[in-house]
Amino acid sequence: MSDQMKRIVLASRPDGAPTADNFRLEEGPVPTPGDGEVLVRVKYMSLDPYMRGRMDDAKSYAAPVPVGGTMEGGSVGEVIASNSPDFKPGDHAFGMLGWATHGVLPANQLRKVDPDQVSITTSLGVLGMPGFTGWQGLMEYGRPKEGETLVVAAATGPVGSMVGQIAKSHGLRVVGIAGGADKCAMAKDHFGFDECIDHRAYDDAKSLRAALKDACPKGIDIYFENVGGKVLEAVIPMMNPHGRIPICGMIAWYNAGGLGAGAAEEALTAPKLWRTILVNFLSVNGFIISNHWNNFPKFLKEVAPKVADGTIAVKEDITEGLENAPQAFMDLLTGGNQGKAIVKVG
Repeated sequence: MSDQMKRIVLASRPDGAPTADNFRLEEGPVPTPGDGEVLVRVKYMSLDPYMRGRMDDAKSYAAPVPVGGTMEGGSVGEVIASNSPDFKPGDHAFGMLGWATHGVLPANQLRKVDPDQVSITTSLGVLGMPGFTGWQGLMEYGRPKEGETLVVAAATGPVGSMVGQIAKSHGLRVVGIAGGADKCAMAKDHFGFDECIDHRAYDDAKSLRAALKDACPKGIDIYFENVGGKVLEAVIPMMNPHGRIPICGMIAWYNAGGLGAGAAEEALTAPKLWRTILVNFLSVNGFIISNHWNNFPKFLKEVAPKVADGTIAVKEDITEGLENAPQAFMDLLTGGNQGKAIVKVG
C-alpha cells in the first residue's frame, strides 16, 4: 500500500464559473483509521452539480467547503484497513470520501457495495444519490399518472434519465430537453424518451416553448425541475391545471453570480410566476435528497433489479485520473458530459 495520498482542494472561491485556479492538487500521507473507522482506497469518484454550491461561502442547506479543504464528493473503493467488524479488507464501500485517492470514515457513514451484483460505478449514479433523487422526487412530488405528459431537462444525466425511465414505466408521455443533437438522440434511443428537444437550437424561452408545444400537444402535467433558466421560462405557461413541479436543482444559474441572472428577455417575473401557480392550482415542491434517506432501501429494492437486468438503461462518462477532475467538473457545469460524470481515480 502506498503511504502517500493525493487530493484536490479548494484553492480559492470562484467568481462566477470555476476556473482551474480554484483547484489545487496536493499530496500527503495516507490517513490512519481510528476506532470504528475504515480506510478506503478510492477507485471511482462522482462529479455532481451540487458541488458548485459548496465552493461558495453562502448560506445553504449544507456547509461550504473551506478554502484549503478537500473538495466534497461521493466515492466508491476498496477497504484496505478496518477497525470495525462491519467491514474487512477487500470489501467495497461507498462514502463521502471527497476528491482524493484515499479516505477514512466511521463505518456507519459507509455503505457496502457488492461488485458481483452490478458495477460499483452505479453506486455513484443510477443506484446512488442522483438516481435516488430522480426516483424520490418523481414518485413523492410528481405523483405520475398513466396518460400524463412529463418534461425533464438535463434528460441524459443521471437524474433526468431516471425520471424519464420511471415515468415511461408508469405509462406517461416523456419529453426530454438536452443540450445537443447527440444527447437528444441518446434520450430517445438509449433511454426510451418519446421526444427530446435540443435547447441549444433555441435562443430564447419563446422559441423553445414553441417546440415544446409541438412535443406536448396536451400540455405538461409534470415538470421535473433541475435546470432553471430559459427552460423554466418556456415550461411554466404550458403547465396544465393541477400540474406538479418537483424542484431539485437549477444548474443554469449556478455559475451566474446571482439567482435569476441570465434569464431571457421575456422575464419570468415573480408576479407572473406566482399567478401561474395560483390560477393553475400547481403543486411546487422543493426537496433536498438528504432529507429522504429513509426511503433509500425501498429505492434500491425496486430499482437495482431493473438496472441489473437492463430494464433501466445506464450511461456513464468516465474521466481518467484524479488530476483531471477539475476540468471534468467544469465541463459538467456547461453540459460537456455524456451521461453520469465519474472520475476513475485508481
